[in-house]
Amino acid sequence: MFAALASPVRREVLRLLREEGPQPVAALAGRFDMARPSFSEHLRVLRECGLVSEARSGRQRWYRLQAAPLEDVRDWLGPFERFWRDRLTALGAVLDAMPDDDSALDGHPLPDGKTTVVSEDDDE
Repeated sequence: MFAALASPVRREVLRLLREEGPQPVAALAGRFDMARPSFSEHLRVLRECGLVSEARSGRQRWYRLQAAPLEDVRDWLGPFERFWRDRLTALGAVLDAMPDDDSALDGHPLPDGKTTVVSEDDDE
């Protein structure tokens, strides 16, 4: 699943199907600047992991988004989202508690290891 989602082309195919609904292969392929066999390979990967389905109508093959497998990805990613949301909220609280002026940095090390020094000439 993650290998299928790693490709920007496949993510764009999924977006197109989500936003515009089922489409024939020719319409989808026309949106991408690549050889048809290469594009067909992207569709094969999406089909094999269950993210799209294919239906034939006459001579056309129509593709439809099958979003259910993405629920498993969302469920797996949920704890990571909460982890980062909590960390960023804590960072925001620390930053909000810091004074807004640069004088709070006087004599304190910066991330590059240098120490800030504010001279009286800096006030001018």
